[in-house]
Amino acid sequence: MEIRKVVNTLYRSCSYVITHEGESWLLDCGDVEPLLHLIGDGTLRGVMLTHGHYDHIYGLNILLTMFPSMVIYTNEAGKEELLSDKRNFSKYINDPFILQKPENVILVEDGQGIDLFDGIQAVPVFTPGHSPSCVTWVIGDAVFTGDSYIPGVKTVTNFPLSNRAQSAASELIIKDLISHRDVYPGHAPE
Repeated sequence: MEIRKVVNTLYRSCSYVITHEGESWLLDCGDVEPLLHLIGDGTLRGVMLTHGHYDHIYGLNILLTMFPSMVIYTNEAGKEELLSDKRNFSKYINDPFILQKPENVILVEDGQGIDLFDGIQAVPVFTPGHSPSCVTWVIGDAVFTGDSYIPGVKTVTNFPLSNRAQSAASELIIKDLISHRDVYPGHAPE
């Protein structure tokens, strides 16, 4: 399994391409062109979202036109954000985004493993605080934290529906998860 990072043009959010034997999965979806370059001629099976804020989802509709059977894994709050330009904040930066194919969304439960590749699972761990949609994904020795935990950066909790107490509890969970794994956060340092 190989993990490659794309630093997106919008707020330096990060998307990750996970490939194994010619198949790929994404963690979040920003700029599409560099993602396609990393996927190459392989198959894109789907996208796992760390949360539904615009800077982590804005490439989804473009990808869905190219890969119409692609699935999108998130929780209930994440689906709500995908379907509301107010909830995902795209309305406020004058680039309204609403997911065009909500039927491709598959809701996950906390701790419910998802088979990615033969013998490789992704386990969602709900880590709300930054947003109620926050999911940290554990895949082998890798932990994809989105905006729930960015090393050296205080988690942003001043958005509508953010929750400081939940964020603090989530950070403790994440720190335990990364104590013996590599962390892949939702934004690259400046």
